[in-house]
Amino acid sequence: MPADPLSGVFAALADPTRRDIVTRLTRGDATVGELAAAYPVSLQAVSKHLRVLEEAGVVSRSRDAQRRPVHLEAEVFDLMSAWVDRYRRQAEERYRRLDSVLAAMAEDPPTPPPGDVPHHDPGGDR
Repeated sequence: MPADPLSGVFAALADPTRRDIVTRLTRGDATVGELAAAYPVSLQAVSKHLRVLEEAGVVSRSRDAQRRPVHLEAEVFDLMSAWVDRYRRQAEERYRRLDSVLAAMAEDPPTPPPGDVPHHDPGGDR
């Protein structure tokens, strides 16, 4: 896994094929061959995608008799969720403060400074 695990996970999931592989693995473990059957690319191409996901810590491979199933490491999504939640909470707090300012402005609209009266020229638009 890279020095910055979160960057590695986001980089690995930037590719739509890898995101689709992750989606398939949410249904259960699968072999490389089972995963590759769903794509119009070679087994080697799917293996490369899996290697990227494995290096990011998104999936792992184990040995089950003759099979080498690929397993989704769901804990990685806890890391991503925590990161997203932190920034979502910060954004929500900013929106709450903005809502408060806007509500206060609606209750007490600002008055224009003296002498700042809009000028109306009845014949100016002809």
